[in-house]
Amino acid sequence: MSSENGASRAEGDGGAEGAPPEQLALIRESVRKAKTPRAKPRTWRGAALAKELPVARVLVDKGVLHLDRYFDYAVPEELDAQAQPGVRVRVRFGAGRHRVREGRREGGGLIDGFLVERRAESDYTGPLAALAQVVSPEPVLSEELLSLTRAVADRYAGSLADVLQLAVPPRSARAEQRPSPAPLPPPKPPEPASWGRYEHGGAFLDALASGGSPRAVWNALPGPLWSEELALAVAATLASGRGALVVVPDGRAAARVDAALTALLGTGRHALLTAEAGPEKRYAQWLAVRRGSVRAVVGTRAAMFAPVQNLGLVAIWDDGDDSHSEQHAPQPHARDVLLLRAALDKCAFLLGGFACTVEAAQLVESGWARPLVAGREQVRRAAPLVRTVGDDDLARDEAARAARLPTLAWQTAREGLRHGPVLVQVPRRGYAPRMACAQCRAPARCRHCSGSLQGQDAGVLRCHWCGREESAWHCPECGGFRLRAQVVGARRTAEELGRAFPAVPVRTSGREHVLDTVPGTPALVVSTPGAEPVAEGGYAAALLLDGWAMLVRPDLRAGEDALRRWIAAGALVRPQSEGGTVVVVAEPTLRPVQALVRWDPVGHAVRELAERAELGFPPVSRMAAVSGTPAAVAEFLASVELPPDAEVLGPVPIPPTPPGRPRRPGAPPPGEHWDRALVRVPPGSGAALAAALKTAQAARMARGGGEAVRVRIDPADIG
Repeated sequence: MSSENGASRAEGDGGAEGAPPEQLALIRESVRKAKTPRAKPRTWRGAALAKELPVARVLVDKGVLHLDRYFDYAVPEELDAQAQPGVRVRVRFGAGRHRVREGRREGGGLIDGFLVERRAESDYTGPLAALAQVVSPEPVLSEELLSLTRAVADRYAGSLADVLQLAVPPRSARAEQRPSPAPLPPPKPPEPASWGRYEHGGAFLDALASGGSPRAVWNALPGPLWSEELALAVAATLASGRGALVVVPDGRAAARVDAALTALLGTGRHALLTAEAGPEKRYAQWLAVRRGSVRAVVGTRAAMFAPVQNLGLVAIWDDGDDSHSEQHAPQPHARDVLLLRAALDKCAFLLGGFACTVEAAQLVESGWARPLVAGREQVRRAAPLVRTVGDDDLARDEAARAARLPTLAWQTAREGLRHGPVLVQVPRRGYAPRMACAQCRAPARCRHCSGSLQGQDAGVLRCHWCGREESAWHCPECGGFRLRAQVVGARRTAEELGRAFPAVPVRTSGREHVLDTVPGTPALVVSTPGAEPVAEGGYAAALLLDGWAMLVRPDLRAGEDALRRWIAAGALVRPQSEGGTVVVVAEPTLRPVQALVRWDPVGHAVRELAERAELGFPPVSRMAAVSGTPAAVAEFLASVELPPDAEVLGPVPIPPTPPGRPRRPGAPPPGEHWDRALVRVPPGSGAALAAALKTAQAARMARGGGEAVRVRIDPADIG
């Protein structure tokens, strides 16, 4: 058995003409073919080999960087017919793998892998071990999918095997045995319908239907029509005889697009790929897509790798949602994977949402994509009226000092309840996560570790850092003994609103129980961000409480995320012409609040992008996070050969995860102290940075025995 340096790839830039320089450099590097000299053919002792192409090049399912290459195996004659490129195989791998005696290979355990290529010769000079088994004759790894996963692995400094685990679902034998239906003929091009509300919306659909590959960043108008508009884009692509892929953040959004496609095109033309379907059904749907029986896919994050035949359109909805970022190594983001697919397959690209991320703004500013927006008059007709309550207003508001619902919000809710349901968005789930002095508003902190005190359901105060209970708290600033909730959770808010509006039903939607829809009858719907249900006919009003809590997070994206969540909630409210009103409790002079009042997420993203360009922050620059114990991080940074224009920031200590909270990506395990360093490079050097970090990490793993170091490319939480 032998190894080869890297994958076999097609030459060229993958059709990335017009892509941003960073994207173009990555594609060219990812698809460059390695040229290696051919050696003399060998045989496998003790058994007959396949007469033609007796060497199988296999990618073993080992997600470690120093084994991120192909290994050569001999193809026995009895496996010749089944051992075709793309199938799953099992091979011997491990200790003693180079020793062959009397036709049998000694040592090593069986491990899964993918047969990548059949060759006439191997570059290895010794005897080859044989393929142990062809798991299934179903070719699940195509050349296109292999090129894409290799490009993703290179971009994120990860291993190809790890990316393939994300791209190819686990096998189900029963699903493979089911015959796939014959593909349906292309539908007729759809009418523009609601796309006519956007400047160049009809032209975008026409380009898709005629076989073109437009690239657009779409700022969707508020309201429920976004799923129907995505379905129209898919239908236009199918009319050209090509396939389409839509990635959405969660199962609720996938169900809405699925329903819109079914209503528009009927059944049998698209597949729904979500975790809710179960492994067997999802694999059966995936196989129907790979076999070409289904030309369109709608799904959540994992669907970004769906093997759509003759891909004509990739689309992503709400790219700022955290759900689009994969938590398993190498943690790719769905937006970046679809950008790679658009360049490799020369297909159309559509990034849509009610809000606008700085990454989307950069695609437009670079000229790689065109804006797809509505005129200001159309925006005013579709958006609700937005009103603000700032700190000065709260200070003068007796009702706000006694309770946490300002007078304006209370009046808006009362008026809205006369006409329909009212949405109340709170930034926390649960009861009363943080407490403060009722007299001076100073945060209530633990006497032992200074962590924030939280109110529990039974009225007990507990520190969210050390977990100690506090039974005799008093304020060190003013000496007061009374507490109030500083940030009140969804359940406590529902209780308070139930007392304020005793005759109105109160519903809650959050992590434990997420509502999909609510009736259009008067009710108060209390929800955490991202869990807002859709109301029949739209909400009459929405209250966005504790806005400051979303803005004060020590994160680069705090303002962008707050605006995205506010606009997503406001988009569920009826237009201003129908009385729809949104009240946001946040300082009116802050940029995200002003963008919400004007309903101008694109302008906010453009200004954020300009500021990040001045400061050298992503996405203008590329960044990598290196975390581990202080000694391990220092050793790693000393060994890596970074690009000349790289800048190392830190290392700095990583705050531990508070007890009872889920461990954040990149956070140290309980009881360990980690440092984190950020490595920043300017545009054009991202591929070189990823390659350098991957090489250093592979060398470190090959040596073994050292403490682990975690490398993340473009982390979302750089602080």
